[in-house]
Amino acid sequence: MHLIAQTRAGISAKQLKGMLGVTYKTAWRIFKQVRLLIAQEPSMLTGIVEIDETYLGGKGKNRRYEWDGNEKEKRVVMGMVQRNGVAYARHVPNSGKWTLLAQIKENVDPTVRVITDQYGAYFHLPKYGYKHDVVNHQDTYVVGDVYTQNVENLWSQIKRGLYGVYRVVSKMYLQAYLDEYTWRFNNRLWAGNMFEDLLGHVAAVTPVKPETLV
Repeated sequence: MHLIAQTRAGISAKQLKGMLGVTYKTAWRIFKQVRLLIAQEPSMLTGIVEIDETYLGGKGKNRRYEWDGNEKEKRVVMGMVQRNGVAYARHVPNSGKWTLLAQIKENVDPTVRVITDQYGAYFHLPKYGYKHDVVNHQDTYVVGDVYTQNVENLWSQIKRGLYGVYRVVSKMYLQAYLDEYTWRFNNRLWAGNMFEDLLGHVAAVTPVKPETLV
């Protein structure tokens, strides 16, 4: 756990295998258990929340349109970052408006001020009570306090870690990796205390009674 927590971009199971002298399967299982520990408990974001979506995996440009048959399909990830608060990243099946709006309604308090880019799905937010400000990335990236720099920083950290450390992540386990990197992002200002935070997660685990394992 200390080895996992001490690096900003993460450490691969292959690296952990060599450092601990265990099999790759054992190292991978260690990572899986640690990621289960740091998976976020749901809580509503408040204040000012920046929201964006991005694409991971495959090759080619990020895009919302039909996939070229010669390229691998990308995975859609939605990010929500509360300023001076926590971030969420969710692997979602698509970037359709109902998918994105459902995630927002589930994770963002309806009294919140939401800041997004010009993607059309977000223009429905005022119907649900949200105050909505928009950044036009074709002209500018910052207008006063209207910007999405925090969620873009989250994308930078996630992509740098996934492509630089893990290389390839399967669709099945993508959410677990997203949980790891949002945890790192949320603790970025207190990097020296990430190990203590992990220990706190261990202490909060509810023990399983032996009879429930039968």
